[in-house]
Amino acid sequence: MKGGTDQYSYVQNSSLQRRGIDLSQVMINEAIAKDINVENQLMNNPNTIFRVVDLGCSVGSNSLVNDIIEAIDLKIKSYFQGLEPMQCITSEFHVYFNDKTSNDFNTLFALIPLKKRYFAAGVPGSFHGRLFPRASLYIVNSSTALHWLSRVPKEVGDINSSAWNKGKIHYNNASNEVLQAYSAQYVMDMEAFLLARGHEIIRGGLMFILVPPMGDGTLVSQTGLGLQADVLGSCFMEMAKMVTFMYSKSHYCNGQ
Repeated sequence: MKGGTDQYSYVQNSSLQRRGIDLSQVMINEAIAKDINVENQLMNNPNTIFRVVDLGCSVGSNSLVNDIIEAIDLKIKSYFQGLEPMQCITSEFHVYFNDKTSNDFNTLFALIPLKKRYFAAGVPGSFHGRLFPRASLYIVNSSTALHWLSRVPKEVGDINSSAWNKGKIHYNNASNEVLQAYSAQYVMDMEAFLLARGHEIIRGGLMFILVPPMGDGTLVSQTGLGLQADVLGSCFMEMAKMVTFMYSKSHYCNGQ
């Protein structure tokens, strides 16, 4: 995602992602209130550190972290309701913001409010592998990030493969072989993601995943993403042709 805060940055062009997060907020709050297990943590240590991670955070402007912390805090207070003040908790929250090493973490940290309820840290690296110690995370959240593959399937870029995608950047209107190659890659990525999180999340913790949906029977070409991919791919091809032409022309002139 493009860093910074100018008119072409992710910060200024991510209202659709924000909309999805806003719509899921109520469900997340309800899940925390109903299903999260604070008792096991607080029974042994009322000063428990609750660790929350935002996987694929980009620059953090669309993070659900504050809402998640408020929901946990409300659950904790309800658990200790009626106890003497001296028995009340002093639990703290640690929040880890994760994205690829190329992410603009500088902008992310600049956008974090100075007055916040948590201690913040950046964790660079792919979420398709282990990022945290075993049984260390209380809540894992990933919003509009997990639909990205870890890599382009090798077959779609191999001209000798039946799954060659003819230079396209997306599987829109592609053959079944191309679709199967992308599907197989997604299965491997999801297995790696879930296996890593299975090691990292504590017993009684929760994980929230928000990904763009597509209804059964809907063609990719009928979606906004499919149309955008076609336009963007066409632009890339034209740019590549222009660069190739300019290079060839320059090489010819130099040869003369």
